[in-house]
Amino acid sequence: MALTEYELVLIGNGEIVLQRAGSNEPLVTINFSSLVMDYLGNKHVDVAKAMIDAGIKAAVDLNESSNVSKTVNFDPKQHSIH
Repeated sequence: MALTEYELVLIGNGEIVLQRAGSNEPLVTINFSSLVMDYLGNKHVDVAKAMIDAGIKAAVDLNESSNVSKTVNFDPKQHSIH
C-alpha cells in the first residue's frame, strides 16, 4: 500500500484545513470564532492538530468496532499528518 501523507494548512483567513500532501482539496476544515482565536492566541494550530488526531482515532475506533464494509482502505499506521 502506498504511503499517503496529510498536511494541515493555515489559510490566510484563519481557517485550518487538512488535505492530502500535494492536493488543494480540503478533507476537513476547522474555523475558530474570533472569541476563541483571542483566547488561544497562536496556539490555535496546536488545538486543530489535537482535534484532527482525536477525529482520526475516533474514526479508526468506530471502524474497528463495526462490521460495516469499508469503501476506503485507511490504515493510520501508514499515514502521517504534518
